[in-house]
Amino acid sequence: MADVPRGVLYPDQHAPIVTVATYPPSTDLAACVEYYWHVRWEAAEPYETKVLSHPNIHLVFEEPVPLVYGVDRSVFTRRLTGTGHVLGVRFLPGGFHPLWPGPAADLTDRRVPASSLLGPAVDELNARVLADPADTSVVEDFLRPRLAAPRPPGAADAAEIVRRITADPSLVRVDRLAADLGVSVRTLQRLFADHVGVSPKWVLRRARLHEAAARAHAGTAVDWAALASDLGYSDQAHLTRDFTAAVGVPPGRYARA
Repeated sequence: MADVPRGVLYPDQHAPIVTVATYPPSTDLAACVEYYWHVRWEAAEPYETKVLSHPNIHLVFEEPVPLVYGVDRSVFTRRLTGTGHVLGVRFLPGGFHPLWPGPAADLTDRRVPASSLLGPAVDELNARVLADPADTSVVEDFLRPRLAAPRPPGAADAAEIVRRITADPSLVRVDRLAADLGVSVRTLQRLFADHVGVSPKWVLRRARLHEAAARAHAGTAVDWAALASDLGYSDQAHLTRDFTAAVGVPPGRYARA
């Protein structure tokens, strides 16, 4: 099976149709931009790609106009037909703030025309970006002066806390996380609403579901009871309910798909 990004569901079906390339940001933008991603597809028949989204805001150059995607708390679904491609900018948690100073939570579950947040220049850039997506300097020249504005206190903290959660799927309790950080649960919740767009509980849960999905399509048999224990679930039934609510099918059935 070809390698596909973490969070992509049904990767065996996805890989023959969709290819993904990623590019790192320049050093001076790395405090805000995690990476650029170029998705290209060739679908002989209409195909729905599905992704368990991550806690990141994206700026996506696509036809007919570029869009800003807030964090999608459900399964992100996009119908692909024929051939096409898009270029996305994945911002670190808190990294989008210099471009739009409102709470990240105001963008959650929304797809917004980028020009409404970034001005008409972003629409004018769209054709140039899509003509040569591998040349991310075009996007960086647009972003650089706009990301130069200082970020508010907490933006860098949000990125580091999310990194910590996603690196350790066994971290499962908000109160434990808050205690480890030396802050109150309420303070942590406000930080996430401002800079991430979703609650710390959602990020903790999503990290566990990413790990469960990755194990399901790793090509080896999964001991679901043991995995539930590893991920901090009370039992296998708890994992099954959580996975089914997010993905739409139980993990065992998903693994066989």
